[in-house]
Amino acid sequence: MLKIIKEHDGLKENVYFYKKFLNMFKLKLLTDPRWANIAEGNLEEILTDHAWCEQKAATNAIGLITMLPEYPEIVTELLAIAQEELDHFNQVHEIIKRRGYTFGRTRKDDYVNQLVNFIQKGGDRNDLIIDKMLFAAMIEARSCERFKVLTENIADDELKAFYKELMISEANHYTTFIGFARQLGNAEKVNKRWEEWLEYEAEIIKSYGKKETIHG
Repeated sequence: MLKIIKEHDGLKENVYFYKKFLNMFKLKLLTDPRWANIAEGNLEEILTDHAWCEQKAATNAIGLITMLPEYPEIVTELLAIAQEELDHFNQVHEIIKRRGYTFGRTRKDDYVNQLVNFIQKGGDRNDLIIDKMLFAAMIEARSCERFKVLTENIADDELKAFYKELMISEANHYTTFIGFARQLGNAEKVNKRWEEWLEYEAEIIKSYGKKETIHG
């Protein structure tokens, strides 16, 4: 799946693949396109929030690395994700500087904090790692969906192209995290737990879509 996504980046078939991504995620509730108008109304804020989201994603990948030293191949992939997230952080920061915006302080992400609360506590170490992989996959899935909404609904040509590129990257990360969860545990059990994540996320996302932040 990763190879297919990368090969078709920038081609006419992208519209087909956008829809395929969303079917792959199985998100229960999609973002109201009017959220993009809210975001575009304060690009300085949405870009600042986005930059910090990328920093937090890199930090999360590094955190997973510290839990998996016995899996060198997974560590290598997570290092690549962390580096890519930091590269995205840098790209967003460069856009902020080039446009003369102010890069604000890190923002609290209520959506992500609510997802953290759903991570299973009290189980064995492997179950915790698997749930943290699903937590990461959930954030990537929703971020990808939000980037799609921005790509299709904002007027800013530079940011439309930028978010199209990042959308495909987020889809790659989602696929990687889901794959690791299935590799580390029983696939059937992981798939069942993923459905629980989707149901939970569908409930909390109802409260969002009203702010100029990536998950707001």
